[in-house]
Amino acid sequence: MDTLHNTKAGKIFDIFNALFLALIGLFMVIPFIYVIAGSFATELELTTRSFFLWPNEISLDSYRFIFSTNTFIRSLLITVGVTIVGTLVQLFCTFTFAYPLSRKHLKGRNTLLNLVIFAMLFSGGMIPTFIVVKNLGLINSYWALILPIAINPFNLMIIKNFFQEMPIELEESAKMDGCTELGILWKIILPLSKPVIATFTLFYAVGIWNDFMSGLLYINDSAKWPIQLLLRQITMASSGANALASMDPNYVPPEQGIKFAVIIVATLPILIFYPFLQKHFAKGMLIGSVKG
Repeated sequence: MDTLHNTKAGKIFDIFNALFLALIGLFMVIPFIYVIAGSFATELELTTRSFFLWPNEISLDSYRFIFSTNTFIRSLLITVGVTIVGTLVQLFCTFTFAYPLSRKHLKGRNTLLNLVIFAMLFSGGMIPTFIVVKNLGLINSYWALILPIAINPFNLMIIKNFFQEMPIELEESAKMDGCTELGILWKIILPLSKPVIATFTLFYAVGIWNDFMSGLLYINDSAKWPIQLLLRQITMASSGANALASMDPNYVPPEQGIKFAVIIVATLPILIFYPFLQKHFAKGMLIGSVKG
């Protein structure tokens, strides 16, 4: 492999590969930079300049407006709370279900595995899920944003395979010391599963944070809207300011800037959260995904 990279063809390929990936990266980053710049620009600049990566005049009017409205603050806090609780619920349900499925001596294990595989291939669909949520009395409840996605069958199978690859001697030695099954899971299995926990914590948190379809289906009260549903309403409304709140009638907030500012604020928490789990992310992505 080293010999291939030292050849002329190998060096040309490396240069071409780096330039190609850098170009793709630019196509992904430039729109985000434009949104950041637009959130700090004045309304006049946004209407007169079609594209820019740095505003001529930095303005904080958009951020002052969104953080001065109770609607935005409430939606942001709702999303933070639902994301934290939902991620904990998903991790608890997935790990406590995956661990017994990884034990080959579990009675009815094959039946449960077949049900999980069936759920992984076929879902009930939007309408049956809505009917179940409605009959459970979860409409306009924050639990409607959490419980229908409490377990992801695909993630469950990956975690089950990871648990299954652990040496059986760990479990046997723990049982000889009088440890229960829950004790083995809590004291031995989970401490050895930090890469997997970090990876799926990130997956679940990002999924819940970015989910607007559940809020659109199950939350009818605008006072309970999560940030993504509010963001959708703002970007689709003719006036983002009117979608947030009615402030001073003599004050005209930057309509386009508000849309950009809300997008940045809705994206920033995940960008901040990611670096703390990055060291476990690459390892956890492939753990448990090879052996069955």
